[in-house]
Amino acid sequence: MTTPRSARPRPSDPSPGSLEELAGAPLSLRERKKLRTRQTLRREAMRLFAEQGWEATTVDQIAAAAEVSPSTFFRYFPAKEDLLLTDEYDPLMAEAIRARPADEPFLTSARTVLVGLTRRMFAEEERAELYERMRLVSSVPAVRTRMLEGSGQPRGMLLDLLTERAGLDAPTLELRITAAAISAALTEASLYWADRGGRDDLADLLDQALRHLQELGAR
Repeated sequence: MTTPRSARPRPSDPSPGSLEELAGAPLSLRERKKLRTRQTLRREAMRLFAEQGWEATTVDQIAAAAEVSPSTFFRYFPAKEDLLLTDEYDPLMAEAIRARPADEPFLTSARTVLVGLTRRMFAEEERAELYERMRLVSSVPAVRTRMLEGSGQPRGMLLDLLTERAGLDAPTLELRITAAAISAALTEASLYWADRGGRDDLADLLDQALRHLQELGAR
């Protein structure tokens, strides 16, 4: 079931200013330029996906629409699928989790940061773009495969953070399982949200999913 197109909010990109507010620090000129290039690539990609479909849209077409070279595209996104699986907020999430108390359970840190950031993202009116991205993740097999490979965020980011907090040079099996479980919970909550037409509060669903993991760990 999907929400009628007229009922969905219009998509918008996060401005450098909004990201600076979330990060609590100003972006450099270079970071602003990189952010705008990423946003332009994703915006043009989403437009082309809507007009001609996922399969018919090539990296060359996306790069041309964004007025950059294909090699520039790949500097920002390793594969076309990563347009849907990563976003500008990933580094902010990582830094916010690092800023949490070192002795706080990692799942508590992740839940606090991810749910809080999601609420603030929606305040920036990005709901429509996120809905379209998750709808494609749900419906395009190549994207689901890429996601299950663990190539994109947040699984890799979470594993890096877990390993860092544990003071290890390489992740243990337990840390890999923990990162995979958190990532799976986030993914399933997001897909559930998209499958229901985006009518639920995504932040509430993420909170519910991560709380469930905490409850499982306490049993």
